[in-house]
Amino acid sequence: MREQYRTTELTVADLAPEPVGQFARWFKETAENPAIHEPNAMIVSTATPEGRPSSRTVLLKHYDEAGFVFFTNYESRKGKELAANPYASLLFPWHPLARQVIVTGRAVHVGRDETVAYFRTRPHGSQLGAWASPQSQVIDSRAELLARYDELAARYPEPEQVPVPPSWGGIRVVPETVEFWQGHENRLHDRLRYVHETDGTWRVERLAP
Repeated sequence: MREQYRTTELTVADLAPEPVGQFARWFKETAENPAIHEPNAMIVSTATPEGRPSSRTVLLKHYDEAGFVFFTNYESRKGKELAANPYASLLFPWHPLARQVIVTGRAVHVGRDETVAYFRTRPHGSQLGAWASPQSQVIDSRAELLARYDELAARYPEPEQVPVPPSWGGIRVVPETVEFWQGHENRLHDRLRYVHETDGTWRVERLAP
């Protein structure tokens, strides 16, 4: 299985001065493309202190100059790995556009106020689910999971407010590098990477495909 990508060249002159601005441009185009389902879906990769990696798909919920934010159970596998080794990679695989964005950086917890504010925007069922699921832990059956959910639904019927689980919250990946990948014919892709300098500026470098 092989496909020839036929797209427009991506040059340094095309880029925004900093990576979040460039990400906003591409994200807008991606979100407007009906061929892409859940444009905010991203693959989050973490690793243990021994270097054993793991990956999963999560949804980006916010981004700005401070970083890229998603929410999770801090007691999940990714939560524990980030607590022990606070670095992550984010990959946005926008295949119909022959584009990828790869972010690497340090992961930090967002403030509790930010977590609570986002939790209040979640559907009632998703709020209950955050309590019902001991994410990444071994459970006996799906029936056990549903029983937990039903118990919580009885305890907090809609529209009663569901408290925010203490072990649940946001993680912000503060970017150190952001790569914009544009596919081309003959595998001669464009790879332009922003690198954060110690003085706070961004340097752009072109990588061989």
